[in-house]
Amino acid sequence: MPTRVLLLVNREKPDAQAAAAEVREIVRARATLSGEHDADASALPSDLGPIDLVIVLGGDGTLLSQRRRCAPLGAPLLGVNLGRLGFMAEFDVKSLRDQADSIFAGKTRVHRLPLLDAALQSQNDTQPRFHGTALNEAVITAGPPYSLVRLSISIDGHMGPTVSGDGLIVATPVGSTAYNLSAGGPILALGADAFVITPLAPHSLSFRPIVVPRTSRIEVTALEVNATTGEHGTSLVLDGQVRTRITEGDRLVLTGAVSEATFVANERSDYWSRLIGKLQWAALPRLREP
Repeated sequence: MPTRVLLLVNREKPDAQAAAAEVREIVRARATLSGEHDADASALPSDLGPIDLVIVLGGDGTLLSQRRRCAPLGAPLLGVNLGRLGFMAEFDVKSLRDQADSIFAGKTRVHRLPLLDAALQSQNDTQPRFHGTALNEAVITAGPPYSLVRLSISIDGHMGPTVSGDGLIVATPVGSTAYNLSAGGPILALGADAFVITPLAPHSLSFRPIVVPRTSRIEVTALEVNATTGEHGTSLVLDGQVRTRITEGDRLVLTGAVSEATFVANERSDYWSRLIGKLQWAALPRLREP
């Protein structure tokens, strides 16, 4: 039963001020509002104390960034959509108000979503130089000057294909409806214990996405990359937000993370209805009226 609530607000959204005022009212009628902060990348106050629930006002991108920021709290997140799509941010202010009694009584379901663990190691090093987690996906993107990159893939120690193209996506079930979907990858059911590997614009007629168990160890070695100065060139990007450069010979190891991300579920919505309503899954052609 959540009694101590942290409110994080993306104040760049047009309706943020009014929405935050309504959410404050909803929370204070049922629990303690332990803090309210901007939904940015700054560290949370060290004296925040225990938190039972984090309410995030913003879009899906805000929810992704605040998941990383709030990971040390170990509290579930509830997303209130102020953005355009709101696929992951399942609530709006009205649905939060309608379900508030159940939420604050601890009677609402939660989604426990798997994370990808990404460790990037230089060719001659024994320890990773970069480590992070992703809720949606890990992407190796070619970057400027946009020449083809070559990446070799192994799964559980068995050599797989070599990608020649614009890069590679490894996505979680919740991330399968994001960049992976745009690249032609399959949609994974939210409870699927799997990841999907999808090439980006492969220079091949036969390279298709592959679904692997979440227990798999995926290793990607950079054989040829775009090496430029500054921040450009071939990069590893986590959830479209965290970026680090990749150089020739680097090895990326992707595994299922030990930790999970926990989100409060909207009891009046479900994954499949959101696919239909928000992503127009299997929508019929629009026919001219007779």
